[in-house]
Amino acid sequence: MPQLTVDTAHSDVGFSVRHMVFAKVRGHFTKWTAQVTYDESDVSKSSVEATIDAGSIDTREPQRDAHLKSADFLDTIKYPTITFKSRRIERTADKHYRLIGDLTIHGVTKETPVDVEQLGQGKDPWGNERILFSAKTVLNRTDFGLKWNQALETGGVLVGEKIEVEVDVETVKSK
Repeated sequence: MPQLTVDTAHSDVGFSVRHMVFAKVRGHFTKWTAQVTYDESDVSKSSVEATIDAGSIDTREPQRDAHLKSADFLDTIKYPTITFKSRRIERTADKHYRLIGDLTIHGVTKETPVDVEQLGQGKDPWGNERILFSAKTVLNRTDFGLKWNQALETGGVLVGEKIEVEVDVETVKSK
């Protein structure tokens, strides 16, 4: 079964969350690895494992990043990694899949569905076969023990509970 190497220079693990009810804060993780095995003829034999350095969170605001790394949120000293390990994958349509796996954040593991789309495939200028994927899921951060918040005078809370996760992955097929 073909092993795919993730080209992290052309890939991203990003997220967004509501701030003060209306605004959206976007961020990503700068350090992560993934192992992808992809069987195009029988996608159910495919698998994904990923490890994210939780301390590599980057929202372009150092004070916010420090707060997100603290015990109020990710507690990166106690829980330095976020992991995902697939259990199964199902084809939902042509080049669309549902990847179901165990996501561990802040020491809490939850079975998590991820919608995956194969965006394209082709040879790069150096003769390597590349396959590109986009993956999306929505998490409730409180399910993972990330409960810190602050009520606003005008109603609502400072940080939304729903986290939208988007991962874009460019892979190179092993020869």
